[in-house]
Amino acid sequence: MTHARTRISKAVIPAAGLGTRFLPATKATPKEMLPVVDKPAIQYVVEEAVAANLSDVLMITGRNKRPLEDHFDRNYELEEALTRKGDESRLAKVQESSDLATMHYVRQGNPRGLGHAVLCAEPHVGDQPFAVLLGDDLIDPRDPLLSTMIDVQERHGGSVVALMEVDPSQIHLYGSAAVVPTDDANVVRITDLVEKPAPGEAPSSYAIIGRYVLDPAIFGVLGKTQPGRGGEIQLTDALRELAQEGGPDGPVHGVIFKGRRYDTGDRADYLRAIVRLACERDDLGPDFRSWLRSYVNEEMQA
Repeated sequence: MTHARTRISKAVIPAAGLGTRFLPATKATPKEMLPVVDKPAIQYVVEEAVAANLSDVLMITGRNKRPLEDHFDRNYELEEALTRKGDESRLAKVQESSDLATMHYVRQGNPRGLGHAVLCAEPHVGDQPFAVLLGDDLIDPRDPLLSTMIDVQERHGGSVVALMEVDPSQIHLYGSAAVVPTDDANVVRITDLVEKPAPGEAPSSYAIIGRYVLDPAIFGVLGKTQPGRGGEIQLTDALRELAQEGGPDGPVHGVIFKGRRYDTGDRADYLRAIVRLACERDDLGPDFRSWLRSYVNEEMQA
């Protein structure tokens, strides 16, 4: 079945994970709500979707994720208190998150992997292409990766995956893509995908990072995809089938990303992301960089 090409307007953000790598902080607080400087990680992701003109956002949540909904909702009591104090700056920050996008939520009652989370979006997305943004990857707004991927999808149809070249010793941490070049140096056609390949078995050093623009044909494939690595339904496995069959639902392309990416997937990378973003802030950066230099120099001399 073919699908008419439609301007993409919907974004899906899977956010049902348990965040076990950040325990005990995530025992009662969703990992997506952990602050990156002074803003929860999930807000960066929604802002990225909105910057790419995707103002209809569906979040796939689970148990204990109610704070995600509260963050993007109005807080009238807090707003009233800030108004009475004349604190217009903080009031604007509070209202910003509730005015960002049209937010929708659906629960992934039985967390069975990323592929299953995407499948939960089918009733909302319907037969339109859509974007998927994973919350562990924060893309710098100065590098409009998602807009580029949408443009590629509109030109070629099918699905588009974000790729980043990594050191071969790290490729086992990602999905890996076999690719062939196209006329565009930063766009490749994907012929095969392997989820977290064993050492020496990766088809390339191109790793999948957490941005996708998907043809709705993915739902039909996911519906019959068997659990793969980790006993979960893997989105990579479904994309692999679309890439290999080359049928009427279009090819799978990859956009090679060479910009700024902040990984919040584990504790060390999360801390690095905070330091990098804080250093670049106009309001915090100068003093923070000065302190950081002094701290590093003191540690080296100790």
